[in-house]
Amino acid sequence: MIDRLEILETATRMSLGPQVVEKDYVLGWVLAGIYAHEELAEKWVFKGGTCLKKCFFETYRFSEDLDFTLTDAAHLDNTFLQRVFTEVVEWVYEHSGIEMPANQQVFDIYTNPRGSVSCQGKLSYRGPVSPRSGGWPRIKLDLTADERLVLPPVNAAVFHPYSDEPQSGIHALAYAYEEVFGEKVRALAERTRPRDLYDVINLFRNDNARPTPAVMLDVLRQKCEFKGIPVPRLADLEPHRAELAGGWENMLAHQLPALPSVDAFWAELPAFFEWLVGGVVPVVPVAFANTSGDIVLRDRVLRLSLAGPAQASVEVIRFASANHLCIDLDYRKLDGSITNPRIVAYSLRRTAEGNIVLHGYDVNKQGHCSYRVDLIRDARVSNQTFIPRYEIELTPRGPLHVAPTTARATGSVQRSKPLRATKAPARARQNAGPTYVVQCPVCQKKFSRKTNTRQLNPHKNEHGYKCSGRHGIYVETRY
Repeated sequence: MIDRLEILETATRMSLGPQVVEKDYVLGWVLAGIYAHEELAEKWVFKGGTCLKKCFFETYRFSEDLDFTLTDAAHLDNTFLQRVFTEVVEWVYEHSGIEMPANQQVFDIYTNPRGSVSCQGKLSYRGPVSPRSGGWPRIKLDLTADERLVLPPVNAAVFHPYSDEPQSGIHALAYAYEEVFGEKVRALAERTRPRDLYDVINLFRNDNARPTPAVMLDVLRQKCEFKGIPVPRLADLEPHRAELAGGWENMLAHQLPALPSVDAFWAELPAFFEWLVGGVVPVVPVAFANTSGDIVLRDRVLRLSLAGPAQASVEVIRFASANHLCIDLDYRKLDGSITNPRIVAYSLRRTAEGNIVLHGYDVNKQGHCSYRVDLIRDARVSNQTFIPRYEIELTPRGPLHVAPTTARATGSVQRSKPLRATKAPARARQNAGPTYVVQCPVCQKKFSRKTNTRQLNPHKNEHGYKCSGRHGIYVETRY
């Protein structure tokens, strides 16, 4: 298990409560335990807002629950669930040190409105910052077996940005991106909760990942047909606007570093429905000119060789841009003077000299601006929204695309062992995929490895003495 300090540092960097970050950390290990279990790995399909955060967009809002569609209804049995989760939590403890007592796991089996069996579960845990006495924090499970799977599930890598990430990573059988998007639109129509509005508009804004309107509408029609509701229209949501605004802060504030305005999200609903029903694709602004041939940095996992405040600022900047919020910088110029501009951030680029430069638009001077990231002392998200005038190059280029599993026409999963790819020759396996470059913060020595981990093996510095560095800093990813 990681130490308390890592949770606190992450919480400070993201302007979130430590308990929110701790739960995100535990969620990653619970997913690892579920998909390490041979009876669950190929029959539990991960979905919902936490799936978006953990499998597709790491700059997304933090989430709290784990939602699954089960392709075997026999798993919705209290005796079965108690047995397999006793094994899952034992596995999690052995591999991470997170305490999850089997006798504190609760599974409530009930009949859903469609007349089928579903389950609400609660998993108790004690992590790095959990109080040693009193009640145990809990993770909620939502399990259904009668959902319609429109698209084949995908084998997706789970984003776990903590120092104890397994060397082989964590993977989950998940809804396809288009299906998660469709579920969110259906949920917005069916229950009109603030987080559904936030999710739908956030996904719509990401033009690099946006599916074609025809595909999206087909998925949505099937989802709504299964639930017995019409495909939503803007007029159907109008009566719920006040309710959405009233619950906006209570539902979302603790999951986000800064809370955007509900009005800004509501204002984009007409464009969303014009795209969905009419096929009107929003115009994507052009990117800042790149005459110097700088490298644009927008990897899914972005770890740079920067000092603490600068690296933390990058996380804040990426979140703000994804949510169309302006940023207040505390910046030290090369001459030592300090400036505090309010900017719209658009792009991170590495120059030929190796500097990482943030390009943006100065709100007060109304013009292009650029800043060396290593000279940024602090970045704070403001509550001022913006309409992009240039392409936002700070979010990943769409979700992680992975090969789908095979599926029957009914949408149920039909698989034997598709999660394990056929092995290539040893040399080909060693050279395939990205190479991660990690730097020791103590001796500055760099290491190249094929696994996405910051853990450092014992090593010596340039003078031949044993170095105390145990956790590295990501420098770059080579493809």
